[in-house]
Formats: sequence, structure tokens, C-alpha cells
Amino acid sequence: MHGTGSAIDMAQGEWPRLKPIETGVRCRCPRCGKGKLFKGFLTLRDGCEVCGLSYDYADPADGPAFFVMMFASVPAVTFALMLQLKAEPPLWVHLLTSLPVLILCCLLPLRPLKGWLVCSQYFFQAREGRLVPVAAAAPPEPSTDGEG
Repeated sequence: MHGTGSAIDMAQGEWPRLKPIETGVRCRCPRCGKGKLFKGFLTLRDGCEVCGLSYDYADPADGPAFFVMMFASVPAVTFALMLQLKAEPPLWVHLLTSLPVLILCCLLPLRPLKGWLVCSQYFFQAREGRLVPVAAAAPPEPSTDGEG
């Protein structure tokens, strides 16, 4: 893993290969499955207190928020629209029903989704995209056919 230190990279073979869905949804360390990922609601710890894995590699960015906006908010918005179409309630009813449903549907999945994305980055050794491995990228050979 990049950003985890060479001593930890060498010791990585001693740890079982844990599935990201199992460790991430429970917000546990992707390497040992025991340490905690978060020190707050969505703030990542610096590293695992059990195995010492540094979480410097982790950068889920806006991934969890995107997934929540695109998928988890659909049932909440559907609920609000159906309530409006069927009952045509006043605004205060939406504030008491639709708003809490929307908030719960958007906030509850954020932490497990972020944990899953962080653990997936560790599991699949995610890093910046490259078309060619760095060692294989060599300058092009000069043309020998006289053109160029």
C-alpha cells in the first residue's frame, strides 16, 4: 500500500485478507478488522490502534455523499412526493414527516459507505490512475526511417 510505510507493507502478508464489505460497513480497520476507522462521525483516525496501519492512503473524497445523494435519497424523495400527491398536506406536515425521513435516509448510510470505500481502497490497493506502469514508461525510440 502506498502511504502505509515499508515496515507495514512487509508485515501485510501476516494479516488475513478481509472483505471490504465486512470491515467497512462495521467501520473497522481493513487489515485486522478490530481497530476503529473513525474518531468522529465521519473523521478518519490517523491509523489503527490495534495493528498500526496508517490510514494515509484513504481518500474516499465525495464518494459516500454521491452514493447517498444518488441512491439512498430516492426512497425519501419518493415518500415526500407520494405524500404530496395522495394527501396534499400543508407544509408543516412535510416538515414533521418528510424532512426527518430525508435526513435519516441521507445521514444513516454515510458512515458505513465511507468505511466501505476506505476498506475497498486498502483491499484493492487503489492509487492514482496510470495507463502504463511507471517502470515500463520509457521515452520513445527515435525514428530510423528518416521521417520525424
